[in-house]
Amino acid sequence: MQIIDNRALLLKVREPEKITSVIPKSAVLDSGEVLVKWGIEEAQVLKNLKYKNVPSPIMGQYNWPGLYKPFDHQKVTAAFLTLHRKAFCFSEMGTGKTGSVIWAADYLMNIGAIKRVLVVCPLSIMQPAWQNDIFKFALHRTCAIAHSSTQEKRIKAVNSNADFVICNFDGLEIIMDEVIGKFDLIVVDEASAYKNPQTKRWKTLNKIVTPSSWLWMLTGTPAAQSPVDAYGLARLINPNGVPKFIGAFKEMVMYKVSQFRYIPRPRSEDIIHKALQPAIRFTKEECLDLPEVTTVFRETPLTPQQKKYYELLRKQMTMEADGQAITAVNAAVMLNKLLQVAAGAVYSDSGETIAFDCADRMKALKEVIEEASNKVLVFAPFKHVIQQISEELTNSGITNEVINGEVTATKRAAIFAKFQDTSEPKVLVIQPQAAAHGVTLHAANVVVWWAPITSIETYLQANARVHRAGQRNPVTVVHLQGSSVETKIYKMLNEKIDVHSRVIELYNSITD
Repeated sequence: MQIIDNRALLLKVREPEKITSVIPKSAVLDSGEVLVKWGIEEAQVLKNLKYKNVPSPIMGQYNWPGLYKPFDHQKVTAAFLTLHRKAFCFSEMGTGKTGSVIWAADYLMNIGAIKRVLVVCPLSIMQPAWQNDIFKFALHRTCAIAHSSTQEKRIKAVNSNADFVICNFDGLEIIMDEVIGKFDLIVVDEASAYKNPQTKRWKTLNKIVTPSSWLWMLTGTPAAQSPVDAYGLARLINPNGVPKFIGAFKEMVMYKVSQFRYIPRPRSEDIIHKALQPAIRFTKEECLDLPEVTTVFRETPLTPQQKKYYELLRKQMTMEADGQAITAVNAAVMLNKLLQVAAGAVYSDSGETIAFDCADRMKALKEVIEEASNKVLVFAPFKHVIQQISEELTNSGITNEVINGEVTATKRAAIFAKFQDTSEPKVLVIQPQAAAHGVTLHAANVVVWWAPITSIETYLQANARVHRAGQRNPVTVVHLQGSSVETKIYKMLNEKIDVHSRVIELYNSITD
């Protein structure tokens, strides 16, 4: 197969009439070769006729706009998606899936194949991942977020005629009637949230998707907990590839060993692979052009309880700052209180712990862990919060160990060795100061900051536990943030600014 002037494909085939009978703009040359217009519809037809390695015209007819040059694997992923109306992308977290999707969608808009895109994703990545990336990769496209305290504002976003509309999973039900028929392409990020077809969430999406809809589902872990998890995803993309009822699929991939226990059948992976097609996947190890460290942020809104106390503290800071000289020590103490509220636990002057509901942050953490293909380090600066995280992960069936200042050196060494050399635990929850210099924890390639710290040295050293010699995969560092003080501190840490040297300036910016 040869590309001619980025406009046509020249094919050597045994039966030219198979092509000319279904592709109008094609011709048989005197040489017996077939000349076909290189368009998206023609490429899709050739692919459906089982011709191998059919290139998408995006590879030769698109200028890849935006602030960044695409990596090779991003181009391949975008090309794959343009050739499949319904498809999976199972590439690992941190491989740039959103960029590939945005470029592919922009190309399809350019050629008139689609008009609008609906992105359905977790609340925590609506703005920091999707909205920001749309502005980076397709600056000429418009974007609206359909998330608000009122249904009217959500509907306004849907009816805004923005090229991309971003909605969270559970918010989709609220605007379902408005969404139907208004979007050609639906993109579902962290699609494992749709593994169960019996949920309202799944049924809502299924009502919106039509046979003519484009639907791309993204997740790095399509069947992380059980082979049965693949069923809900397959029913949306490849319904003919699985039985009509989930019970029949479960019998295909699992067998019963006791009253309440099932284990995977020997060939369950082959069945799942066949069901979850068409699909593309890149691991971090395969993406040789990726940067060594990718930094991402997730928004985790404060709960009403947290907002109340956060504002009370901030107002107190404002009153104290009014006409008074604030010392660096006092500023650091007050800022630390704000960080404690956002993280989920405040320590009183008498040493008592006041715990807060931080459900959105915990949900975002579990989403990251579920998407991670390898182990995960979670850094949390406060002792009580570390315990909260560990208990919640345990209750969710996620194996974890805890390292804080109270863990003895001997026990600490044993936990580190277990984390590095065995399959469990999946997660290590660590107080950053307890991750001593020289400790190697590259069994993980995902780092999650539950809340920021104010020491640039400790921040860099903590990240270096994973990003060091022997690490086989690029590292992803995820920052959870829900308050202005957290956003500002993370920005300073990533710009390698010493927070302590600017603590008065930071204090004043919070109290303005």
